[in-house]
Amino acid sequence: MSFFSLIVHDVWVKKVRSVLTALAIGIGVMTVVALGLVTSSIRTTAAGVLEVGAADLTVAQSGVSDILQSAITEAQLDRLRQEPGVASAVGVLLDTEELNADNPLLVEIGIDPADLGPFGVTVAAGRPFDAQAEDQMMVGSRLAQNEAISVGDTLDLAGGPKTVVGIYTTGNVFGDSAVMFPLIAFQAHENQPGGLSLLFVKAEPGTDVQALRQQIENQNPALVGISNLQEFGRADRSYQLITAADRAATIVAVAIGAIIVMNTMLLSLVERYREFGILRALGWSRRRIVVLVLGEAVTIGFLGAAVGVFLAWVLTTVLARLPELRGILEPDYTPAVFARALFTAAAVAFLGALYPAIRAARLTPLEALRRE
Repeated sequence: MSFFSLIVHDVWVKKVRSVLTALAIGIGVMTVVALGLVTSSIRTTAAGVLEVGAADLTVAQSGVSDILQSAITEAQLDRLRQEPGVASAVGVLLDTEELNADNPLLVEIGIDPADLGPFGVTVAAGRPFDAQAEDQMMVGSRLAQNEAISVGDTLDLAGGPKTVVGIYTTGNVFGDSAVMFPLIAFQAHENQPGGLSLLFVKAEPGTDVQALRQQIENQNPALVGISNLQEFGRADRSYQLITAADRAATIVAVAIGAIIVMNTMLLSLVERYREFGILRALGWSRRRIVVLVLGEAVTIGFLGAAVGVFLAWVLTTVLARLPELRGILEPDYTPAVFARALFTAAAVAFLGALYPAIRAARLTPLEALRRE
């Protein structure tokens, strides 16, 4: 019998204990994977607004708990446009509103029609809205396709019925799933005359974007620049809290899982004193005993990883169908998800089995037989 076959045999002999241990590990893996999927989806949804404009840098109010609560004035926009290295800057006002059950958090964008081009908007059908119009709007191509919306239709949004005068595309999913209104009319509806949420800045050719960001922040202490999604937490404190909660849950799940595995492996050690004594008497080294115990634990851990991924898939599928999370939670099962599951299971198994493995390796044949 090969060494690997011996590991599999030992796991198989104690089927009930192996299954229960794998299930315990699986619950820990489920917690880590499910929370990771949820937080990743929420982060992606929240940070997706940064990808709407065709910009090198997005500028928001510093220190807000939610980037949609960012408040910037048109005076700040005018000053920003005068900064060296800034080719153009577009200010938009953002809000969310429920369109229907499938779109509970529809993103609404107020923008000056003169800024549609710099913002990266292309009119695919119809025409742009008029700057002073209070009853006109444009709909993103993805939303229009999903909801069968056409030019000339009427939607009850932003305070009253609006006529869809155009269908637009931006080149990204988030922008094409939103709606746009004339900035002045939208500011009036939001009771924010002259108010903006975000500024989308394009740098002049050859300008260092990071240096420009630092320059803008130095000149405008109340603003913060974001050049990529990894920097989203600089403007949104809730993003930081979500990330911290995700990491904390991973640590707790690994710690609890390791304790469960350690308890199981210690119980197994007591029952297998004679076995380990015989193996030592046959000439097995302490290192080989350690590898045997760790190998059994890791094998159970991988079974737990498979169970955990399945449970996480069931849990996130159920959560995604809840009315409160529909349209917000869209789990993305990337290779990183499965890598995280394997890493968690391996960490739980290794940490939990390390002490029992060392205890087993330190047994002498005579001591093992005497304890039996």
